[in-house]
Amino acid sequence: MKKFILALVLGAAIVSCKQEVKEGIKTEEIEVADASQYESFGAEISADGALSAEEMLKEYEKLSVGDSVEIAFKGTIQSVCKKKGCWMKMDLGQPETETFVRFKDYEFFVPMDSEGSEAIIKGIAKKEETTVEELKHYAKDGGKSDEEIAQITEPKVEYTFMADGVLIKKKAS
Repeated sequence: MKKFILALVLGAAIVSCKQEVKEGIKTEEIEVADASQYESFGAEISADGALSAEEMLKEYEKLSVGDSVEIAFKGTIQSVCKKKGCWMKMDLGQPETETFVRFKDYEFFVPMDSEGSEAIIKGIAKKEETTVEELKHYAKDGGKSDEEIAQITEPKVEYTFMADGVLIKKKAS
């Protein structure tokens, strides 16, 4: 009986610690006329309920540092890790505004030649502070010069995304 009560209490504690997902987010239905036009990476996802890049930016702006939301959105890939495709940056519809996308548990990567491609991603969006050390590491992976890397001297508040799955539109042959 004591074990049963202990299990109940632990279960309740775990459930109460779960992150809340923001409700009431307006979504735009994105048409994917032919799923064969997309390559899938990671978990199987669909475009259903995905926000546009501009709508995603508005959701990011509502977050405080450390806040997160489970969401999907569609945008353009701005850059990809040049070493193995282990991260990418996606456009958020405003000049010089993007989200840094990593892939859940490094279980999958994306093609290194994906820049400029349309993508749909689903996962956890977060506003967080990135350390100088991490920024320099990502700059090096992104092919930046030693001079550009040396100019990184302060942490940066960034929009980040941990993707469970990614759909990338295939390039025309």
